[in-house]
Amino acid sequence: MKVDNFFVELKRRNVYKVAVAYAVVGWLLVQVTTQVFPFFEIPNWAVRLIVLAIVIGFPISLVITWAFELTPEGIKRTEDVDPAAAQRPRHRAWIFVVVIAGALSLGLFFLGRYTAGNKTASPNDISNKSIAVLPFLNMSADKGDEYLSDGMTEEVLNVLSKVKGLRVPGRSSSFAFKGKNEEDIFRKVGDQLHVNAVLEGSVRKAGEKLRITAQLINVADGFHLWSETYDGDMKDILAVQSDVAHRVVQALELQLGVEEARALASKPTENPEAYRLYLLGRYHFAKFTQAGWTNAIDDYERALRVDPNYALAYCGLADIYAWMGYTSMPGKEAWAKEKELAQKALALDPNLADAHLSLGMALLNALDWHGSEKELGRALELNPNLALAYDFYAWRLIAFGQFDDAIAKEKRALELDPLNPLMNADLGRFLISAHRYDEAITQLRRTMELNPDSSDVHEELGWCSLWKGDTANAIAEFQKAKTLDDWPSNDSALGYAYAVSGDRAKAEQILLALKDLAKRRYVPPGTRVDVYLGLGEKSKALDWLEKCYEEQDGTCWGLRVSRLYDPLRNEPRFQALLKNVGLDK
Repeated sequence: MKVDNFFVELKRRNVYKVAVAYAVVGWLLVQVTTQVFPFFEIPNWAVRLIVLAIVIGFPISLVITWAFELTPEGIKRTEDVDPAAAQRPRHRAWIFVVVIAGALSLGLFFLGRYTAGNKTASPNDISNKSIAVLPFLNMSADKGDEYLSDGMTEEVLNVLSKVKGLRVPGRSSSFAFKGKNEEDIFRKVGDQLHVNAVLEGSVRKAGEKLRITAQLINVADGFHLWSETYDGDMKDILAVQSDVAHRVVQALELQLGVEEARALASKPTENPEAYRLYLLGRYHFAKFTQAGWTNAIDDYERALRVDPNYALAYCGLADIYAWMGYTSMPGKEAWAKEKELAQKALALDPNLADAHLSLGMALLNALDWHGSEKELGRALELNPNLALAYDFYAWRLIAFGQFDDAIAKEKRALELDPLNPLMNADLGRFLISAHRYDEAITQLRRTMELNPDSSDVHEELGWCSLWKGDTANAIAEFQKAKTLDDWPSNDSALGYAYAVSGDRAKAEQILLALKDLAKRRYVPPGTRVDVYLGLGEKSKALDWLEKCYEEQDGTCWGLRVSRLYDPLRNEPRFQALLKNVGLDK
């Protein structure tokens, strides 16, 4: 067939018309799927499938048009149709279809383009690069090896959190999904943590042999972006951890800076046994019990005997003393130990964000407001994903009565670790300090959904009720807190409530109980302050407040802002105390 005849034949067989109509209608369908499907949360794979079908269908439609023709008698092969009949005038309805489809497709295109351009990015916008690291499963026969799977999870999470441009929810939020095998779990993780990808895996240990699997999953459609299985020995675990982080970064198409690349490539220790002991320490610390902390101290100290240059192990030890100073040993002693350990970590690695955070916490606990601000700020410069740094920074702001700034900092911490019960409770505390009691109650009840057995939440709800004038409900909340935990602060809050309600005998009975308890365990001096204030005994309250200052008790943080101390504000001893603490300006 001659070329001229071929083009004439294309026209006669309506191939041109079908090509134009198909292109316009196909473009309309693409615009409908890409603009409308996301509104109904239809997975991306459905959009891709439709686009692929449209593309594949184009050449098929042209071949069918060339080979067949629609006639009044039905579909016939083109060779069997009378050419003269084919030339008769036809209806032009197809032109109107093409024009209308074209107008609709252009309208949808520009609507999608301009509405997308006008969207304002929000903190929870998951279009940004974001990933949740779910707890790796312990597939070992020995359930005692769970520390290894938990530790692997936490360390991969920590490494990824150092990548700028990648949002990684904190440990508490990720571990909230531990053991949950619900249907559509990835979509739930995406919705609650506001991420667009999930990393999950498993660890199997048999003797010294190790098998680690990891897979990166797109939340929107459940598709695997990357997966890998690693077989090796315990000595290979650090290399596997580094490789997993690198492969995740590659799969998410992230660009690494020099410092980030170095951070991903660096190993905290070259000694596998030191690393194993460190993971064991993190596992015991996370139990948040006195026994767990005792075991964690032993684990970290053994890790440091194996590798005395292990900076992160010093940070782990420092973190334990940070919490023990509020519960089981005098604050001044605990903060000094915490500071010493953090400084040792910094001497080994001056650019370790965790070490600056530990030092910042130690200085804040020791009432060094300026030093703590500097160290917490440096920690966030090195790693903007450190939720705990924002949390402690917020506490510093609260101490000076900067309520709005403190609440904003705490909300930033919760963007990074939204399911963290401690930080959710802290937000409630800050709202109480700002006298925003109804908001505080709403926040604390939300926190209770995360941890129904939290004595802290019931205690804070009790203070809300007190400041709103509902003493009976306050007593009920404090009693509930006392049944859930034996922290002395629950006793002191209950003693204060009894005292202001007029039940002096029960308040004095709690004072005697605290005195007796102090013979068996450490009781922070701030616990007596509350009860004496409730009883109206200002002089004794000031005596114990001065002991709080001597022991650097956390009670001193609230001197400037807490309503509890309103009866003392005009007392010369209280004003001198404010000056000594550094909260007089």
